[in-house]
Amino acid sequence: MTVHFKSITKMLGALMMLISTAMLLPVFTGLFYYEYRTITAFLIVLIPCFIAGFFLYKKVDTQSERFNSRDGYLAVSLCWLIAALIGALPLTISGSIPNYIEAFFEMCSGFSTTGSTILTNVEVLPKSALIWRSFSHWIGGMGIIVLAMVFLSASGIKGQHIANAETPGPTMEKLSPKYTTTARNLYLAYFLFTAAETILLMTGGMNLYDSILHTFGTVGTGGFSSYNDSIAHFDSLYIHWIIIVFMFLCAINFNIYFIAIRQGIKTIFKDSEFKLHLIIIFSAIGLITLNLAFSSNIFGLDKTSDVGTFLAINGEDSTHWSSFFNLFTDSTFQTVSIMSTTGYMTSDFQLWPTFSKMVLLLLMFVGGSSSSTGGGMKVGRLLVMGKLARRGLHRQLHPKQVYLVKLNGQRLREETAISITNFVFLYLLTLTVGTLIISINGFDVITSFSATLTCLSNVGPGFNLVGPTMNFHLFNNFSKIVLSIFMIGGRLELYTLFILLSSRYWNSNKV
Repeated sequence: MTVHFKSITKMLGALMMLISTAMLLPVFTGLFYYEYRTITAFLIVLIPCFIAGFFLYKKVDTQSERFNSRDGYLAVSLCWLIAALIGALPLTISGSIPNYIEAFFEMCSGFSTTGSTILTNVEVLPKSALIWRSFSHWIGGMGIIVLAMVFLSASGIKGQHIANAETPGPTMEKLSPKYTTTARNLYLAYFLFTAAETILLMTGGMNLYDSILHTFGTVGTGGFSSYNDSIAHFDSLYIHWIIIVFMFLCAINFNIYFIAIRQGIKTIFKDSEFKLHLIIIFSAIGLITLNLAFSSNIFGLDKTSDVGTFLAINGEDSTHWSSFFNLFTDSTFQTVSIMSTTGYMTSDFQLWPTFSKMVLLLLMFVGGSSSSTGGGMKVGRLLVMGKLARRGLHRQLHPKQVYLVKLNGQRLREETAISITNFVFLYLLTLTVGTLIISINGFDVITSFSATLTCLSNVGPGFNLVGPTMNFHLFNNFSKIVLSIFMIGGRLELYTLFILLSSRYWNSNKV
């Protein structure tokens, strides 16, 4: 099985046209805000990129080639890499981020929906550059490749191989036998969520620009903001809860919504992954809320301390947590934000009690559900690993008894179980090796570990020097490149990158 470079080149051409077309949004934004230098930078990239992409898409003949899964792995990896390389150019040319490696890091973070940043002050950037950062979340959230699949369907390139390469792992049944139809259905939900959240945020007092920008970050579960203090900038419980709702909705398997429409809303509560998702998130909210409440003495049970003392020590406004509902809102917001891998913040959780931070750290591992815009290991894999562990214990007690692992009433195929086990091993291996590499910077263990974890799980903020009010500018260029690769690798769920690193992939006689 050989690699069909013509088919891959044609796909890259489609991608280049999509990315250059997407740059029209920051161009129009720049026109509205009179940011002519930034407009010029985007046009310098946009025009030749579109022409080159159009040429590759139209002139490359793929009639004699049959696109296969091997092509899919290389095509998907190149698409994410090229999207970040092209997307970073206007930021460097305009002077918004002069260092190209840092601009590349920023766009890897954007397209992978991670939300980690090297910027120490985002508020000084042009509004057109800020909207481009957040728009990259929206583009990458549902998958650049899903968009490209729709364009390529007319060329005879099979979307199945592309989709399998981009999103390996447990998913629910397809919505349609045609992948292009599935892509359109998913983007319909994506557009509806985007429109709904934008309108609701504007209803809460946000201006149109901020509403669109933060909707991109929410629906794409990315987390870029136009303010240094993120969502905490908006002193509105209404806005906080609107964003909580949409972060939650976008971290759930998107197929569930169509199944609910077709089979009724009760059907989704029969889905094992959805039920576990609810259990994890509500348990985490409860644990963190109680920990914060008792630590801050908001109930007044400890007569030797008061809320004001705790809040003064932990850097919060002394009036903010005088209300239990405000405390509950912050704990809910940060729990949903971390588990959905969005990364927005309303409170500096770096200053929270150790127990609460440990819960958030565990949620960084878990992430969202399968077939959602969220990152992480995914709830579905955690569910399967739990069932496999249970089967292992059962076999130790009853060696001769047959124990079937079932998911939603259906027997789990052995190859699926092996695939998930392999993924967990690769995830932990990458996390370990990555932490060792990043530790070369000389930072503390928590900073090195959480920086690697948050990039690999596409979360955004970590702890200590990469906490919610900090950023990644202290890392050297080599570490920024490594973390950029981790962000893309995490988005592609590692398999694709490890396959490309395998010698068997490049030796056609062994495939």
